[in-house]
Amino acid sequence: MTEPDFCAAPGRRQIAVWTHNNRPQAVEAASRFVSAMTACGVECLVLSQVRAAIASRVDGALLGDIGPRPLGEVEVVVVFGGDGTILRAAEWAWAADLPLVGVNLGHIGFLAELEVSQFDELIDHVLRRDYVLDRRLTVAVEVWAPGQAEPSWTSFAVNEVSLEKGSRQIMIEVVASIDRLPVSRWSCDGVLVSTPTGSTAYAFSAGGAIMWPELEAFQLVPLSAHALFARPLVVGPDSVVRLDLVTEIPAVLWCDGKRTVKVAPGSRIEVRRGAHWLNLARLSVQPFTSRLVKKFALPVAGWRGQGVHGAD
Repeated sequence: MTEPDFCAAPGRRQIAVWTHNNRPQAVEAASRFVSAMTACGVECLVLSQVRAAIASRVDGALLGDIGPRPLGEVEVVVVFGGDGTILRAAEWAWAADLPLVGVNLGHIGFLAELEVSQFDELIDHVLRRDYVLDRRLTVAVEVWAPGQAEPSWTSFAVNEVSLEKGSRQIMIEVVASIDRLPVSRWSCDGVLVSTPTGSTAYAFSAGGAIMWPELEAFQLVPLSAHALFARPLVVGPDSVVRLDLVTEIPAVLWCDGKRTVKVAPGSRIEVRRGAHWLNLARLSVQPFTSRLVKKFALPVAGWRGQGVHGAD
C-alpha cells in the first residue's frame, strides 16, 4: 500500500474501527487501516478484543477503546467484515447518528461500500472526509405484555423485526393490524416487519419484495403461513404495524437477528418509524440497480452474450 498523499489537518481526529473479531483477515485489514491513520495523526478507536492484536502489528499505533456508547469526536465508523458485522457496528453507532462505511470481507455484503481490494481508495476518502451520506429508514419496536400500561421491552431494527414461534413443532397465531385496523390473521411460523434495507436479507428469503433503499416504507411478510391470503404487504412510513400473539404458547421476537426477547401469549408488538436513520457513508454514486445486479449476479445478458441497455 502506498502512503496517502493527504493527511489529517491539524487538530485531533477520531475514527472508530469495527472488526469481525474471529476473522484474521479482518484484523489484518484493520491493522493496515490503523497504520495509515496513525501515520497521519488520526486516533482509531477499536474493540478491546482486537486492540492487542492491532497494537502488535502497528508500531506506535494511536489507539483508543470503543466504549459502550460513542463518546468524543468520532467522525465515521469503518467496518471490516460482512453485513452481520456492519449490523453490530450499527447497534453502537445508530443512536449517535454516526456514518458507517463497510469493507466487505463476507459474502454478498449489501451494506458494504468497498471490497478489501479497494483499500487505498478507502484511506484517501476517509482522510479527506470525502463521502456522502446514504440515509436508511430504521424501525422502533415495542413489546406490550398483557394488561401492562407501559411497554415491557423496546429496541430498534435496521433490517427487520421478526416475531417467530418458540417451538419447532407448534405454529403461532398472529393478528396483524395496520394503524389499529386488523388486516389478517395468520397461523404461521412467524411474521416479519422489514425495512427497505432489510428487503434483501431475511425478507428476501421469505418471499418478500425487494425495495429500493431510498423508499420510505415497511413491508409485512408472513412466514410459512397456513392461509390462502399470505402475501407481503407494503405500508407507508408513518403507519404503525401491530402484531397480536393470540395463541396460548409463547413466541420469540428478534431485531436484526441479534437482540431478542421472549413474548408471552396475549402480548402485542408495535412497530413504527425509528427516531434515527442508519447513515451509510458512500464514496461514490452507484445506483441500487447496479448493486443489486452485481451482488446477486443477476443475468442481464442473453444466451448469445449480448447485454441490454448498456449492461454488458
